[in-house]
Amino acid sequence: MAEQSVRRESRYLTAGDGLRLHYVDYLPTGGGAAIPVVCLAGLTRTALDFDALARALAKRGRRVLALDYRGRGLSDWDEDWTHYSLDVEEADILATLAAAGVEKAIFVGTSRGGIHVMRFSARRPEILQAAVVNDIGPVIDAGGLRRIKGYVGRQPGSATMAVALAALKLIAGPQFTSLGQAEWEEWARTTFVETDGHLQLRYDPALSHTLDEVGPDSGPILLHDEWKAMAAIPTLVIRGGNSDLLSEETFAAMADGHPLLERLTVPGQGHAPLLLDEGTIRAIGDFVERVG
Repeated sequence: MAEQSVRRESRYLTAGDGLRLHYVDYLPTGGGAAIPVVCLAGLTRTALDFDALARALAKRGRRVLALDYRGRGLSDWDEDWTHYSLDVEEADILATLAAAGVEKAIFVGTSRGGIHVMRFSARRPEILQAAVVNDIGPVIDAGGLRRIKGYVGRQPGSATMAVALAALKLIAGPQFTSLGQAEWEEWARTTFVETDGHLQLRYDPALSHTLDEVGPDSGPILLHDEWKAMAAIPTLVIRGGNSDLLSEETFAAMADGHPLLERLTVPGQGHAPLLLDEGTIRAIGDFVERVG
């Protein structure tokens, strides 16, 4: 199939409680009736994380939606941080699908996005054609959660992008040992935005409260029932080779009782793989073609 050109459009809708939500719609200009792909980001991440992947999939004739949860990206921030919950976000996701005219899709979920996918498999399996779950599973290690809690919500303030990039390398460098300079710069660009001469996070710092219960004595988060529901859904699970949220043991055990499971390890990356390298993008694209 010849590559198609891609039209990228920002779209907005109003959530049930009045907040304005944003998503990016990637449309192959040749059209087509292929099952669309819906991309769901991590806790503090945005639709920008999927730009390279979405463009690659759209060039192969696939419509792709990349969502900004409330409080992230170009979606409105919520005055009540308790609304940054899985239940509220899932209502927002379903409202977005309805606004976009999507009844069924292949979901790509990174970290928190993968939790949403697993929960949908138990609660709304009819909307899932297949899934890509990026660096998350039925056992979420507490050590990784404590590490994430240590940096979520910290504003860069008056720092320059170069200083912010250096700080990002300092924090994430031990896990992301294989990144080139261009990938580091892209990661910084999708994490911070310059406004009135100051860098700001691309999310509401109040999201840090979602980790308030994570402490030194916290145990892992268990999602065995949600993962069991995924058994009937063709699934590609991706693990960063250096991940501290999805252990090698859990990654291996996820194949038990899941005959439709495929697995991919991204070496030299931690939690969560950035989905920027050509090999990972190609593997996801090939999986989508097989199941879609």
